[in-house]
Amino acid sequence: MNTKLIPNFGYLFEEKLIEEIQNVGVSKTFIEHTVIIEIGDYIKSMPLLLSGAIKILREDENGEELVLYYLEKGDTCAMTLSCCMGQTKSKIRAVAETDVELIMLPKEKMNIWLSKYNSWQSFILQSYHNRVEELLTAVDTIAFLKMDERILKYLKDKAMVNQNDELTTTHKQIAEDLHTSRVVISRLLKKLENEGKIQLFRNSIKVLEL
Repeated sequence: MNTKLIPNFGYLFEEKLIEEIQNVGVSKTFIEHTVIIEIGDYIKSMPLLLSGAIKILREDENGEELVLYYLEKGDTCAMTLSCCMGQTKSKIRAVAETDVELIMLPKEKMNIWLSKYNSWQSFILQSYHNRVEELLTAVDTIAFLKMDERILKYLKDKAMVNQNDELTTTHKQIAEDLHTSRVVISRLLKKLENEGKIQLFRNSIKVLEL
């Protein structure tokens, strides 16, 4: 029995559904930076996130990545549900932002539970709603925020999901996640430091405004 299932999902799901999840779910762990789902993969199971955080990325035709949003404990990725039910290939890459613990649920149960359990139906619909809101936020961020504002939002989001205001990251990694150049990132990070919003260290960045 997975001891983290009930604290994270027991208040959402009926006891019978929790029992089914315990019976058919497969517990998995991934260390930080591990690719959990790759673009082009056929998805055979849907994750319930028990601990840690997952970064969801989109990739363009040149292989450049862009961070869309993060998943935290108590979440699932609605995009994987779409792929499971539609038997289509994944259009996103999911990477462990921190060490992660998941329960993977077989796709065969997805439709069955939607008609069998009201709590599962509500959870899936809410998950879709949350992901759409996050995608709209990502679009708004790209369309309407200046790059320094995008960087600061990115750092704040990253600090929140890591539950740590000091982030171990590189200028190159930030540039890749935001689909821009390292030179631009370095210049704007220095600007943000001069404005008192962050503090730069050799191998880390401290977010002063959360």
